Amino acid sequence: MSSFFTTPASHKKRKRTEASGAPSSKRQRNTIDGANAAKSTKSRSAQAASDESISGSGSEGDDDPGRVSDEDVQSSSDSGSEEETGAQRRLRLAEQYLENIKGEVETVGFDAEEIDRDLIAERLKEDVAATKGKLYRHITSSLNFSSASKCAFRADALTTTSIAVSPPYVYTVSKDMSLIKWELSTPTTLSQPQSKSKKNKKPPRKPPPPTRRRPTKLLYTRGNPSESQNSKYQHHIGPILTVAASEDGKYVATGGADKRLIVWSASDLKPLRIFTQHRDAVMGLAFRKGTNQLYSSSKDRTIKTWSLDELGYMETLFGHQDEIVDIAALAMERCVSVGARDRTARLWKVVEESQLVFRGGGGNSEKRKHAGQKENGLTNGEPKVTSFVEGSIDRVAMIDEETFVTGSDNGGISLWSLHRKKPVFTVPTAHGLNPPLTPEEASAEAEPDLKVPGEPQPRWITALATVPYSDVILSGSWDGWVRVWRVSEDKKRIEEVGVLGSNAGDQEESIRGTNGIIGTGGTQDDAEEHVSVRGVVNDIEVFERGDRGKDGLCVVVATGKEHRFGRWKTVKGKNGAVVFEVTKKVA
Repeated sequence: MSSFFTTPASHKKRKRTEASGAPSSKRQRNTIDGANAAKSTKSRSAQAASDESISGSGSEGDDDPGRVSDEDVQSSSDSGSEEETGAQRRLRLAEQYLENIKGEVETVGFDAEEIDRDLIAERLKEDVAATKGKLYRHITSSLNFSSASKCAFRADALTTTSIAVSPPYVYTVSKDMSLIKWELSTPTTLSQPQSKSKKNKKPPRKPPPPTRRRPTKLLYTRGNPSESQNSKYQHHIGPILTVAASEDGKYVATGGADKRLIVWSASDLKPLRIFTQHRDAVMGLAFRKGTNQLYSSSKDRTIKTWSLDELGYMETLFGHQDEIVDIAALAMERCVSVGARDRTARLWKVVEESQLVFRGGGGNSEKRKHAGQKENGLTNGEPKVTSFVEGSIDRVAMIDEETFVTGSDNGGISLWSLHRKKPVFTVPTAHGLNPPLTPEEASAEAEPDLKVPGEPQPRWITALATVPYSDVILSGSWDGWVRVWRVSEDKKRIEEVGVLGSNAGDQEESIRGTNGIIGTGGTQDDAEEHVSVRGVVNDIEVFERGDRGKDGLCVVVATGKEHRFGRWKTVKGKNGAVVFEVTKKVA
């Protein structure tokens, strides 16, 4: 058997001679090999530089000495340091993170001890609390609610039923089937300084225009009730009752009395999909924070979940015994809903396919001195105790993943925890009482008895909102104010802070009166002259300005002459919305 080792030398020489007879092919092979070597050298040099920039240590040299023929490769691998382990890398990144924080804060002028004890520790605590979904910010004391500036805007002929915010845009819906997109003015626009004119430049003849405060109307769309028989009509054919906007600003969802849930493109307000799975009016919408997962509550006593990324239906949740009038959600895959006259709030754990039931229905006691005590023979100086039973839970808002608040038709605001089935704390008649009815209004007799006056009735909680993971609570009714509350540090009480509006704190006592009744210190018309919000507050949305709310809060309120679900109560007011800018207190 012949091989290279058994072949005679003459044959070997002859083969070498034959190979040498093709110099062009050999030069071509050498050229290709040199190009490949240059490419590999360049790629190894780039990879070594990249590894050095990522790990901060020099790369090891090549183990094969025969393949190292370039001086560039030898210079890039002369460090010979060992590759760092995973633990060393984590330690180095943690040290670099702390050094960056120190560098940021040292520019402000703090010493190292204060940085280490306060700022770094607080930031780490906040990050841990945020990941666990717990209340970790107590910001109420740092905000100046009483001197908040306000600006009203309107474009609807009928009552504004709901409002949604996706900064810097606001979306309003109303009973005339209209959906409007607005653009809010930012604090930088409000406080933007005027540019200084040059010395040689003449001053302008006309004064500069005032800074814009009122939101700008961008887009408008309106439904048509006459298209109710047209199944292909891409809009609402009944009053729109609720609206929600996704956090990423891509989608806007609306639900109405026409049993329709419509998903819109936020950029141009074009309908993307119409869902008709609900068998009755859609009364509440809420997006899961940080996602495009949507929860909808309906008068048909069901909650449905939707994925707007696929524009599809996911599942239906059952349990309420009455219409579900409101729903709220945060980051975790769960939501809280209230069932009106079944007087329950339910927390739905979607992944576990379970629910927690929280039962209300308690009574709120209000001590007051009746106007006709002497005529009724009551003992002087002893206030009459009136209890207002909770007949319906109408509003809900989540503080964190384990705490939420509800508002009822007896004027009470209740604080709830996942660890208790009953309210932790309740504020009775939070927005006071309506003035007593006249004898003619209270009685159906042609000649009513003047000795029997009408009983004052509490104002319902018609709107409720919170700043997620903080202690701020906002509530609304038809008393003319948006009231501010805070959760105590032990999460066991709700404390009153004040009201929103310019210099509202000085006028609060004259408006609310000693017993929480409008008109105690004067007539109702006199009280209405000093209110900050005219009409029924149907919805409240709030978001923070700047990073972690360093520039304050922006509160947007939807108002109307009547309640969003009906005409049980007609109040003097305006159909539209009001924007409040809450600033930080100056230390």
